[in-house]
Amino acid sequence: MPLDVGRLNRPHPFFVFLLVLTVVLSGLVGCAPLSGVTAASGAGDLVTDSDEPASRKRARIRLELASGYFELGQTTVALDELKQSIAIDPNYSDAHHLKGLVYMRLGEPKLAELSLKRALDISPKDANVMQTLGWLLCQESKFEESELYFLKVLASAKYDQRAKTLRTLGMCRVKSGRLVEGSDSLQASYALDPKNSVTVFNLASSLFQQSKFVGAQKYIRELNNSDSANPESFWLGIKVERQMNNAEGITQLANQLIKRFPKAKEVNSYQRGAFDE
Repeated sequence: MPLDVGRLNRPHPFFVFLLVLTVVLSGLVGCAPLSGVTAASGAGDLVTDSDEPASRKRARIRLELASGYFELGQTTVALDELKQSIAIDPNYSDAHHLKGLVYMRLGEPKLAELSLKRALDISPKDANVMQTLGWLLCQESKFEESELYFLKVLASAKYDQRAKTLRTLGMCRVKSGRLVEGSDSLQASYALDPKNSVTVFNLASSLFQQSKFVGAQKYIRELNNSDSANPESFWLGIKVERQMNNAEGITQLANQLIKRFPKAKEVNSYQRGAFDE
């Protein structure tokens, strides 16, 4: 997840939420058929709801319920619905995918991995599943296996969310200690999606760790001047300005941090002068 300088590899909840929400919405919202169309069959034919096997239709309804509960934060209810969906149709890849996401939220990485790999057994070319599995493996520090999945996703001609995959690949490379390669991947993601706050924060943080303070200053100022600024981004900005010997910049950021987030732990760190923790 995003890097809190001085506490490498520990996730910040705000950016965790953003990333998980991105995975869910991009990878699973498309499970439901649009306008009655579920899939393409033979030469130019469309499979409509009426052509869908009864078991798949019942499993799909359970999956749609589970997806709704998951987005509402009702994780255990979502899991119950998914178990019923899979019991009806054991070869429903989308249900296994969401089940993996549910287990990730529940802090059960081994069960999550089993579900995601089962989804891939059913749909070996599903880039969304590979993206989720790559991220899970990264969190488990299985960096080499994780990267293989990300590279497969990027090699998929039909996959249209390259910015997301480049971002997660970059974050995982940084987490593994490959700062230069991680920064390169994050730069590539930024070029495709410059407004993504997770990308901007992690890019600034990775450059800061390499003592590339001018570059770090550029990106963290960009984030702190946006609506996505939060205590962690202000704190990183303060650290960057300190390295640049910019007393005025430190004061401005500290004032914003204290005014907008008075109870944040970063306020305490600033007041203690704990810049290197």
